[in-house]
Amino acid sequence: MSYLNDVILGVIEGVTEFLPISSTGHLLLAQHWLGARSDMYNIVIQAGAILAVTLIYWQRIVGLVSGWRDAENRDYLVKLTVAFLITSVLGLVVKKLGFELPETVQPVAWALVLGGFWMIAAEKLAERKPDAAQITMMVAIAVGIAQIVAGIFPGLSRSGTTIFVAMLLGTSNRPAATEFAFLVGIPTMYAASAYELLKQFTDSTAVAEDWTGLGIAFVVSMVTAFVSVKWLLGFIRSNKFTAFAIYRIIFGGGLLALSAAGLMA
Repeated sequence: MSYLNDVILGVIEGVTEFLPISSTGHLLLAQHWLGARSDMYNIVIQAGAILAVTLIYWQRIVGLVSGWRDAENRDYLVKLTVAFLITSVLGLVVKKLGFELPETVQPVAWALVLGGFWMIAAEKLAERKPDAAQITMMVAIAVGIAQIVAGIFPGLSRSGTTIFVAMLLGTSNRPAATEFAFLVGIPTMYAASAYELLKQFTDSTAVAEDWTGLGIAFVVSMVTAFVSVKWLLGFIRSNKFTAFAIYRIIFGGGLLALSAAGLMA
């Protein structure tokens, strides 16, 4: 049964990582019923979803790296690097400050609800801007900061927060904003996974990990994320993010109601 739980968590992670509905929030909620997992577990199975995106964008990545002499490619790589470095530095600061993920439902539920309303407002504001696919340095800096903000407040959604920050600050084209947010997430999550793995192997006080369960969840997350992202990239070409915002508000509101009724801690 425990490995079935890992399959379920892998599916939840793969489906929700890149949809703007918060994978961390859904994982924390699922673990109320399926058993709590370590921070390393939650981060490493997110890397499974990131591997799926790496495979989807491999031609774009190879093109950027191999064509670095081209001014446009070089500029894009610089902005990806800036966003990643900002996230890395701020991430280490947050770790040093002793930040821990919440153990109760209410903070996640409130983040889901408030994030849903913010998404609706942000999309309406972005619609008023002329269509623009360019990534400015301001967008790159803001996306780097947004990744940390989303990590501090599970329920906001890393993908949703970064995409809408990019759209509000000038990259109003949804596919362009989404691509940059996803590409920044690749080195970010790989680095976070490597950090957690290194800590696991070097910290004598670290709790023993169930590597088989983690491996199962990682693979399942990768497969389901591949399907989920392929669908999302097609969906956003002709649809807004409104449906995801409404889902967040309904889901988060339901969790708050259950919590108020004493049915959920």
